[in-house]
Amino acid sequence: MENYNQTSTDFFLLGLLPPSKIGLFFFSLIILMFLMALLGNLSMVLLIMLDTQLHIPMYVFLSQLSLIDLNYVSTIVPKMAFNYLLGNKSISFIGCGVQSFFFLTLGGAEGLLLTCMAYDRYVAICFPLHYPTRMSKRVCVLMIAGSWTMGSINSCAHTAYALHIPYCRSRTINHFFCDIPAMLTLACMDTWVYERTVFASTTLFLLFPFITIVCSYGRVLLAVLRMRSTAGRKKAYWTCSTHLTVVTLFYAPFVYTYLRPRSLRSPTEDMVLAVFYTILTPVLNPVIYSLRNKEVMGALRRVIQRIYSVKM
Repeated sequence: MENYNQTSTDFFLLGLLPPSKIGLFFFSLIILMFLMALLGNLSMVLLIMLDTQLHIPMYVFLSQLSLIDLNYVSTIVPKMAFNYLLGNKSISFIGCGVQSFFFLTLGGAEGLLLTCMAYDRYVAICFPLHYPTRMSKRVCVLMIAGSWTMGSINSCAHTAYALHIPYCRSRTINHFFCDIPAMLTLACMDTWVYERTVFASTTLFLLFPFITIVCSYGRVLLAVLRMRSTAGRKKAYWTCSTHLTVVTLFYAPFVYTYLRPRSLRSPTEDMVLAVFYTILTPVLNPVIYSLRNKEVMGALRRVIQRIYSVKM
């Protein structure tokens, strides 16, 4: 382990990748995924904003998911890339707190928002006649606002705690971003009470939503099997199965990482799992939610035609 000046208030992130050819290869791959995530999510936000036919709950939720993912990767990857390229592993005390705050806010908001999206699809497929009343514009706005608000409140509590506990050991964080559980290993006080709080937050924002989503999609798939239209049944089945796959890639590594007791956690394993919910899912979400989606493709054609006609 490298030796750093322990009198500094800065933290030091060991990072995910070694300074070798294989490390450079994976670094290039991560940067490619980062650019794909930026392009895909920004495109979805702009497309849904510009096309009025997509101003319905399903796509409003999707625009918020893309906005969260856009900020999510921007919170983690640029600093990681900067540290890797320059060999400067330090991050200021305040910078670490800011990164933790946005990471937890966006992660909590996404966990709740994905639940809202699953509920939207559940009502649309299982109770189509009640959909206009159950998923009104007001309900949609309240769900989105609630996801952001609860994510922010949870993040404030955890970040405030992390910034106020004493760190009297090495300030070297064995991670590629300021993950609070990784920071707690550096504290010189007993944090077992706070670790119970992490367990409770993970259960509330990740485990319960994941169970709810799996159950709702199970109900949806049963309803799909009763559909008379073969084409409609195939489309609905493909949509549910692909959405559930991406949701699992987000929740499962997150839950597994944060619900394990400290004695069973491995820094290397935690970092590898973190790649799934910080980098991989932001790349996959815009692809999965737009691929083979005729409404999104139609909106894209309309926007392109509109831009082309203005230039002409």
